[in-house]
Amino acid sequence: MKIKMVSRKNPQKKSEVKYYASPINAGKKTLRDIAKDIAGRSSLTRGDIENVLTNFMECLPSYLRDGFSVQLGEFGTVRLTLSSEGALNEKAFKTETIKPRVTFTPGVELKAALRDNSYETPKKKESLTPAPSPNGEGSEDHTGPQAG
Repeated sequence: MKIKMVSRKNPQKKSEVKYYASPINAGKKTLRDIAKDIAGRSSLTRGDIENVLTNFMECLPSYLRDGFSVQLGEFGTVRLTLSSEGALNEKAFKTETIKPRVTFTPGVELKAALRDNSYETPKKKESLTPAPSPNGEGSEDHTGPQAG
């Protein structure tokens, strides 16, 4: 997995900066990409898998709204959590302040599979054109290799 180093200030000591690892996003995988990858590993077609995943995504919100946590085998569990503004008493509470959030808790096998990651920072790209010397040599415009 490729990572980059990012600097962050300590909230308690504003002058203190430390560097932390942050994953480099390699892009997005669409539902079609995932279905194609799974189809290559099974006897189902890409269309069959897309259909199952689409139906699952359509069912999931109602399960969460009904108060269920959704156990996805060894993959993990999805559940709904809420955050809201506090009120002095129950009568003063405003439901408009509730913000739903989906929380995913990975299963033991998924955590174990990710624990064995290897990490690398991207190598700095070296310039193909030499930097000009302090004497001004090497800074002339060249049209390319010259036959001698």
